[in-house]
Amino acid sequence: MYYVYILTNSGGRKYIGFSEDLRARFSAHQSRSVKTTKNADDMRLTFYSAFKNKAKALAFEKYLKQGSGFAFANKHLV
Repeated sequence: MYYVYILTNSGGRKYIGFSEDLRARFSAHQSRSVKTTKNADDMRLTFYSAFKNKAKALAFEKYLKQGSGFAFANKHLV
């Protein structure tokens, strides 16, 4: 399985990511070993979606990181 996920910190900052092993990746975020979130406090998993197809998962992640996808995520997913 392939996962697209959204993490949110206590200040409302969001991080959108992709992983083949969601539990391991979330643990890496919590242990502050991921460069992009190492300075963020209290990252919580607020959304994830599982895909069987890697290309579809990566396309969804890319969409969420763009303008209309980011607005969609803010309104409907978190």
